[in-house]
Amino acid sequence: MEFQRRQGHCLYERKGQKRKLDEESQDEPQISAAPPTSDERAAVLTEVENQVNILESTFTWNESDRAAAKRATHALADLAKNEEVVNVIVEGGAIPALVKHLQAPPVEDCDKKALPFEHEVEKGSAFALGLLAVKPEHQQLIVDSGALTYLVDLLKRHNQGLTSRAINSLIRRAADAITNLAHENSNIKTCVRMEGGIPPLIHLLEFADTKVQRAAAGALRTLAFKNDENKNQIVECNALPTLILMLRSEDAAIHYEAVGVIGNLVHSSPTIKKEVLFAGALQPVIGLLSSCCSESQREAALLLGQFAATDSDCKVHIVQRGAVRPLIEMLSSSDVQLREMSAFALGRLAQDTHNQAGIAHSGGLVPLLKLLDSKNGSLQHNAAFALYGLAENEDNVSDFIRVGGVQRLQEGEFIVQATKDCVSKTLKRLEEKIHGRVLSHLLYLMRVSERGFQRRIALVLAHLCSADDQRRIFIEHHGLELLIGLLCSSSTKQQLDGAVALCKLADKASTLSPVDAPPPSPTPQVYLGEKFVNNATLSDVTFLVEGKRFYAHRICLLASSDAFRAMFDGGYREKDARDIEIPNIRWEVFELMMRFIYTGSVDVTPDIAQDLLRAADQYLLEGLKRLCEYTIAQDILLENVSSMYELSEAFNAISLRHACILFILKHFDKLSTRPGHSLLIQRTIPEIRNYFVNALTNANSQRQ
Repeated sequence: MEFQRRQGHCLYERKGQKRKLDEESQDEPQISAAPPTSDERAAVLTEVENQVNILESTFTWNESDRAAAKRATHALADLAKNEEVVNVIVEGGAIPALVKHLQAPPVEDCDKKALPFEHEVEKGSAFALGLLAVKPEHQQLIVDSGALTYLVDLLKRHNQGLTSRAINSLIRRAADAITNLAHENSNIKTCVRMEGGIPPLIHLLEFADTKVQRAAAGALRTLAFKNDENKNQIVECNALPTLILMLRSEDAAIHYEAVGVIGNLVHSSPTIKKEVLFAGALQPVIGLLSSCCSESQREAALLLGQFAATDSDCKVHIVQRGAVRPLIEMLSSSDVQLREMSAFALGRLAQDTHNQAGIAHSGGLVPLLKLLDSKNGSLQHNAAFALYGLAENEDNVSDFIRVGGVQRLQEGEFIVQATKDCVSKTLKRLEEKIHGRVLSHLLYLMRVSERGFQRRIALVLAHLCSADDQRRIFIEHHGLELLIGLLCSSSTKQQLDGAVALCKLADKASTLSPVDAPPPSPTPQVYLGEKFVNNATLSDVTFLVEGKRFYAHRICLLASSDAFRAMFDGGYREKDARDIEIPNIRWEVFELMMRFIYTGSVDVTPDIAQDLLRAADQYLLEGLKRLCEYTIAQDILLENVSSMYELSEAFNAISLRHACILFILKHFDKLSTRPGHSLLIQRTIPEIRNYFVNALTNANSQRQ
């Protein structure tokens, strides 16, 4: 993650460097950034060749030659501000000519007293080469032309004991050119070190001119990135004390570059990280979190995240020294990168148990949760990682619930798989905390808090609680009533939340207790078998169904249900009748019912299920009713769930009724848009309550 942050930031830094090169030339004519036409390209090439010819013929201290060379370097620099023509400038041979003028012409004895435009031509050449180096494909070409040796020499111009605005500007342009040459070019970074460029840059950090300080720090920042040898030399040359002093500068440009250098030194280098901390960088870096410069804030947050990466003590010290509140404030910044870096730092800090409660208590939860809605994948992931850390502390669980954190984690749309995995682990971590004192605290809050928070707790517990605790939470502490109350809410969102929670609750309960299992028969079943179905052999009773005879056996019927026992053992006229007429039942329905009585099983098809259910209910055949209810339940649809529920009521079909309830809860969002939805919910509320009371009570009994 650090690599990606630092790599992405370098691209930003490169653009910033180009702007810095342009800063002092805003009063000069600017060339259009549009791609040149073929005629324009030819004109540019001609102009470049003219300026190159001038540079090649004016390498003397003659005043007119120096003036012409100065104008030529400025002209090429103006052209180079348009990246669309940079390739044309290089094609025209500008690089060797500009490199030549990075050094002063030989001085004749007669010229020593008067050196016109001293330092000016070299400055113009460095400026133009720095602009050409913005394109990576030109960097090596410039170095191969010998530019580095001359640029490093220019960094030392002040060593002659002279100081002037011209010398300061020259040194700054040389440092800027080195920055652009070495950008994302590991080979050139090494070449700068081999040419001896690092010591003079470190020396310039203490230069009186702040612009020179800034340019030197910018070059060191680039040279230190992903180059361990350069990092080591910068530290060995004692740059850290000066860089740390620069962190306290009131000049935003100074402390921005300084914190960038330190950040690149620390990156992937635990040893240097320790040296930086030992040198006293921690407090001034924390101070930059309150800077008016958003770039410095961003770099400081990133650096604190790096400090906190592996050192647990450092995590604690960062928090103790006041970093948390400004980092949390940065989470609400309009600057996306600032939000990303502050979330990154808080994520690292939140991996220490001593910090987790403090970050949540300081108000970190809400802004971190809001960042989950970001469309920026890195920002979203940093926030998710921070929340994962905060979820480790038991004291934060109730706060997660209070601010709606669990629901945001459950319902969020996450861009990358790593974020999805992180959120899943966070929810699992919260789930693991809901027992013992945490659960007792939540149950207390569910009893004494305002109604909205009570319902939020019930919703979360439905999703995250252990099956062992369901009865305690939802029966003994009335959590079920809170969820059912949501179904009656005027808010569609609350209704849906309640339905989803009840579905989750039902899933957990059903894995423990078969609520809809048929009750055991009051007498042992006697199954005569398939061969005796409608068989006259030993038959002692005949049923007349639709004019047809069905041969049966009293012993089998007596054992099947209370209805037949009453028919044959009671005072009914059928007791001694040989032929019994069965009205209002079709032959195929009666035949299936009898087949079930004789065999204990039967295939129930959808086309006959409802008629067979009616017959099974009439003759009190609970096992057959369950089979019919199961078949009918497979055909429950949005369009017919209301009529299916009515059917379950008409025939006391408990399993079908429960299936309708679960269907209603599962498809609550779709049903809520259909006419009659509210009436259906109101009608089913009593049965929903009964279902869950039985389910949760039975589940608890099963566990015991």
